[in-house]
Amino acid sequence: MLTTSRGKFAAVLVVGYFVLNTFFALAYVAGGGIENARPGAFEDAFFFSVQTMATIGYGKMVPTSTLANVLVTIEAGVGLFGIAVSAALMFSRFTRATAGILFSRQAVVTRLNGVPTLMFRLANERNDLIHEARIHVVLVRTERSPEGHEFRRLRDLALERSFTPILGLSWTIMHKLDKDSPLYGCTADAARDEELQFIVHLAGHHEGFQQEVHSRWAYSAKDIAWGARFADLFRLLPDGGRALDYACFNQIVADPEPEA
Repeated sequence: MLTTSRGKFAAVLVVGYFVLNTFFALAYVAGGGIENARPGAFEDAFFFSVQTMATIGYGKMVPTSTLANVLVTIEAGVGLFGIAVSAALMFSRFTRATAGILFSRQAVVTRLNGVPTLMFRLANERNDLIHEARIHVVLVRTERSPEGHEFRRLRDLALERSFTPILGLSWTIMHKLDKDSPLYGCTADAARDEELQFIVHLAGHHEGFQQEVHSRWAYSAKDIAWGARFADLFRLLPDGGRALDYACFNQIVADPEPEA
């Protein structure tokens, strides 16, 4: 309920409200005992249920039998509990701080300064800055021991830069596949066979919320484009400035063929 979309959140509350009132209305119709309500009238029972659950109490329709009073007691408790939970959920949703970080849908492996390099990028979707942003990338892979045991192992990846004092626009994360990398000599086929996965975690202090925010993402072997690079993300403005072009954020292009 805290992470679903606003539309689904509202739909759950509205549907739950009507379902509960319908249930109690049917119970009132079956049990009777509501003064000034037409016998067997679902409409009167439903609106009496709404008044009871909301603790309105107009005084026009009142319970007269023991069964009706028991139902009113139960419904009043359900209504108070439901209002408290709904209010708490709405408050939590409105005050919940999110980082507002956009991750590229794919990662790429391209040559940089002659070394194969794993790259992915992220961008700040808000105007507020994120201070002291830190990123941590963990490789998850299937390994087999000499005895034939198969297990999943986590390894931290060394990054070219894992900290930035201010995250305002975008940030390209890079890991060199050199001899010190657990991915040294890895190919696209090997990545699929070993079911590689990269867990990404970013943390920083959000300028707007004035509190620590976190964001995470994951890339699997099928999300890695080998022999490709990201398209240029920035474009020049007429006044000489630069702007971030989100239309190109997930665009990748093939690496150029090396000259003979």
